[in-house]
Amino acid sequence: MGQSAEAAAGQSDPRLPPGQRLQRGWPVLHYGPVPRFKPLSWDLQVFGATASGDKHSWDHEGFHRLPRTTVRVDLHCVTRFSMLDAEWSGIAAATLLDLVPPDPGTTHVMVWAEYGYSANLPLAVFADPSTVFATHHDGEPLTLEHGFPVRLVVPGRYAWKGPKWVRAVEYMTADRRGFWEERGYHNRADPWQEQRYSYQEEPGDGPLS
Repeated sequence: MGQSAEAAAGQSDPRLPPGQRLQRGWPVLHYGPVPRFKPLSWDLQVFGATASGDKHSWDHEGFHRLPRTTVRVDLHCVTRFSMLDAEWSGIAAATLLDLVPPDPGTTHVMVWAEYGYSANLPLAVFADPSTVFATHHDGEPLTLEHGFPVRLVVPGRYAWKGPKWVRAVEYMTADRRGFWEERGYHNRADPWQEQRYSYQEEPGDGPLS
């Protein structure tokens, strides 16, 4: 049986990394339950190897008063679906770096979310202008299932590197594996190189220890 025209077009789209298929709609995928949002106790923290040595935090209202940006980028999930040209609005990761500068020795960040979920990123990837702490998708506030009040969007990496329900950013002077990286996923997660699993890692792709 032949492919549908939509499937054939999706596979030939040059914006699709190897092994990915075009997704219509937005599936809900996550590990664990959806957390309850508690606005009075919610905050977002930046800690670790900050230039000042201090921790910084914003409450919910304060975080939403930060300068906002809108990006239109693709999202690629390791389960092989891709969403193209999605619009994300929120606070650029670069804005947090400007407000809370990292120590000169900082090389990586760990992004922490509810229930102890974590994802590690090189500082340069985190600082890219397209990396955004998204509060809205296609002009609408995120739903709880999709990460409300804030999720990280990292276009150059598989979507597990962009946690839902973000609560903190840790500046690090050495790399360290996050939640899925400790469970067999690739440390770098570049979709254009199909870096899905840790057995594919080359020397230098992962932490030294």
